[in-house]
Amino acid sequence: MNNRVIGIMGAMHEEINGILQLMENVKEVAHGMRSYYTGTINGIKAVVVFSRWGKVAAAITVSSLIIEFKITDLIFIGVAGAIHPELKIGDIVIGDKLIQHDMDARPLMPRHEIPLLGVTWFESDAQHVALADKAAELLKDSGIDHIIDQQHISRFSLRSPAIFKGAIASGDKFFSEQHDKDALLGALPEVLCVEMEGAAVAQACYEYGIPFVVSRIISDESNEHSVIDFPDFILNISSKYGAEIIRNIFSLI
Repeated sequence: MNNRVIGIMGAMHEEINGILQLMENVKEVAHGMRSYYTGTINGIKAVVVFSRWGKVAAAITVSSLIIEFKITDLIFIGVAGAIHPELKIGDIVIGDKLIQHDMDARPLMPRHEIPLLGVTWFESDAQHVALADKAAELLKDSGIDHIIDQQHISRFSLRSPAIFKGAIASGDKFFSEQHDKDALLGALPEVLCVEMEGAAVAQACYEYGIPFVVSRIISDESNEHSVIDFPDFILNISSKYGAEIIRNIFSLI
């Protein structure tokens, strides 16, 4: 346990700012055009970093966490667009497996298979999935009104968050049209939500043997009805959910 160093990644500045408030003995380290923040949360060593957007940026960031900062575990927290019709804004998805929906090397190999690895889905570590699921349940049980003001609860029509465990798809594309959403669901019907980093992080962790989990807060419907004020949602909803989930994870370890 003393040798444990947990890497925490967020795809937005606002998402890591709330987590930094949980940390003690914080030191900033500049590396590869990024700022990494080392310290402790609940007495456990942690390194927090803004990953930047997209698969390449996320892969670079997690590789630095592994090689330069010697992390032993990885948690990714952020937002995603809903693909499954039951998902609503503010719901939480814990990824038990991840796929790169834009990987397509046909006819050399099957669609979505990662070249040279022979892998299509990257499986999350079961213990980390269970831990993130419990942390999300604690958030739900405590009620969102102690971290979100009533104005924003009403503005985004938030409910007590439903928690889903399942598949997450990643790719270098922001989904904002229904026909793209329908096409993804047709190709990968088990996918719950879509984002731009998780499966790349999963691949890097897979290749280095690092246990990981990806947690996502649903910010939009991945179509023309997506949330209009995305920055407001990140600042006042998802960043607070994310910080609370991280707080709960570190209290459970």
